[in-house]
Formats: sequence, C-alpha cells, structure tokens
Amino acid sequence: MGVMGRLRGEFIDIIEWLDDSRDTIVWRFPRHDNEIKMGAKLVVRESQTAVFVNEGTIADTFAPGTYTLETQNLPVLSKLKGWKYGFQSPFKAEVYFVSTRLFTDMKWGTQNPVIIRDPEFGMVRLRAFGAYAARVTDASRMIRELAGTDPQFRTEEVEDFLRQMIVGQLGSALASANVSVLDLASQQTSIGGRLGGILSENLSSVGISIPTFIIENISVPPEVEAAMDKRTGMGVLGDLDRYTQFQAANALEDAARNPGGGASQGVGLGMGMAMGQRMAAQLGAEQAAPAPSPAPAPAASTPPPLPAEWYLGVQGRQEGPFDLAGLCAQAASGTLTGTTLVWRAGMQGWVAAQEVADLAGVLASTPPPLPA
Repeated sequence: MGVMGRLRGEFIDIIEWLDDSRDTIVWRFPRHDNEIKMGAKLVVRESQTAVFVNEGTIADTFAPGTYTLETQNLPVLSKLKGWKYGFQSPFKAEVYFVSTRLFTDMKWGTQNPVIIRDPEFGMVRLRAFGAYAARVTDASRMIRELAGTDPQFRTEEVEDFLRQMIVGQLGSALASANVSVLDLASQQTSIGGRLGGILSENLSSVGISIPTFIIENISVPPEVEAAMDKRTGMGVLGDLDRYTQFQAANALEDAARNPGGGASQGVGLGMGMAMGQRMAAQLGAEQAAPAPSPAPAPAASTPPPLPAEWYLGVQGRQEGPFDLAGLCAQAASGTLTGTTLVWRAGMQGWVAAQEVADLAGVLASTPPPLPA
C-alpha cells in the first residue's frame, strides 16, 4: 500500500449504521484509531439519531438526514475542539447511533402475586402478565443514564429494569381502578392505557416512553377460582330442591348398577324411602280437592312438620342444609348416626339425632354394621 492509501485508511469518509438486528437500541460506530476527516458524510436514517461524544462529553446530536461534517454543522464540537476561523482538520470523536423505532413484543409478568382489596371478596392475590412497546424519546438521556459507553446496548439489558417499574406500578393501578375482580376483564384496556402513561412519565428521565401497554390476563389463585366456579354452578342450578331430587335419582341408578355392595344397598334403601315419601306427598297433594276454608291451626302440642333444612355436626364441622332425601343419604353413608348432633330452625341448640322424634324414620333406614 502506498503512502496515499495509508493516509486514506486513517480517515473515515462515511459514518452510517445499517441495523441488521431487531433488539439493538444503541450502537457505537467502530472508529478504532481512525480520525474523522472534515467534510465526511454522516448518514442518519429514519428511526435513528446520531450522537457525537467528545472526551466523555455529549457534543452534538443529529436527526435523520445526510450531513457534511463541517465546523458550521458541529457548533458544540467546534467549541470543544477550539476550531477557529473555520479551521479544517481531522478530528477524533465517538459516534453513537440510537434507534428511535418502536421496540415491540416486550414481555412482562408478576413473579409474585399482587395483593389488593376487592369490594366483594376482600383481600385477593392477583397475578398478571402481558406485553408492551418501548421507544427512545431522548437519545442523549438514554446514553447518559443507561447505555453509557456500551458499544452495543440491547433491549435485554433494560428489560429487567422496565419489568420492575411495571410491577411496582401495577398494584396501585389495579387498586385505584375500584373495579371488582369479576369486572377486571372488561377494564383491562383502560387500566393498561393508564398504566402506560404513568410509566412513560416515570421513565422520561432516562429518555424512554411506553406508548403501548397491554394486559393480556389477570388471574386469581386456584382456590379462589374453585370458589367462583362453585358460586357459578349454584347460579346455574337455580332450584336446589330439584337439584337434590336429581342427585337422589342418580344415586338410585348407581345403586341399581351395583346391587352386591352393602353400602350401595343402604344408600338405595335410604334414597328409595325418601323418594317414596316425597312422591306420596306430591300425589296426595295433587288428588286432594281444594278446601273451601283454611284448615284449622294445629294444636300447640302437635310437633311442627319436618322442615326442609337440617344441619349436621360432623367432626367439628357444620354440614348442610339437608332435606329429607339428603338426611337419608347421610344416614345410609354412615355420616348420620344416632349420636350425630343435629339442628334445625326453631330448636334451642344442637342435640343428638336419636333424641329427635322426627328423625326416627330416617335413622331406621340406617343399615346395621357388617358382621366381623
């Protein structure tokens, strides 16, 4: 190589960045020991910003366009270098290209649940996840506060910081929404937009904004989901009395399929008695003619008819309410015995089932214990 070739190799004529990645935010032009000659071309493409750094100080910033580097185009750098009277000479400076495009499909999620106070369920633990998009709005602040002298600053280096900011603001955003957990799905878009604005305001000091913030899902713990499913099932069933009849009919069908089982015989016997009594009562009610006058009130000594709701005390837990069919099923399964505590509306306290005369017929359907 001749002398002129070596001289040309020591000077940089064109400064540009062709980004072939999808995650680079800041890229430093590889100057090495070369000098940028006065009159060189600087090409800044759309969605880019070029920042000149001289001896650790940000000197000049260039928006998209093509520039011929001259002293009049480098006012701050010219002042730092001490160029006077348009002195044309090569110079050394670090050139950083900052991508200002929209970085999409950045994920976020709560590693630990966020606790909020729900107006219907009280204290609830929530988990959430989603995506967001970030954009550099101030290249100088980005380099000064985050990128520093990193020659290739990528999104993965700032994602943890942004995720912590998001999770830190998520709890207050959900609490300030004043929306029940059951209605959060309909408010996810508005909550996400409000949270994106708060994050952009907090991140303005480092030159980043969050123009798009998406909440994909907000979930509750599995035990809360199970309770919600039960509540939904009760609403779908509607008439619990008819549901009990349906369950009793299913139990009879299962017992008929397994006639050899002692437990199934007891269940079938109890359910059969309960269903027979209920059908007889319904048949008698249908055949009875309407009385011309209301029936006289029963005497004070006559015990009240068997109510539809009984409660059992099983191993320190309150079970129920049970109607007649339910009591027969409990007796057949061995849960209801003579010593089991029972209670119904109108009773002063819990008593053993064998002390209640109205339950004698139910206890009579209990099969005896199997022989040894």
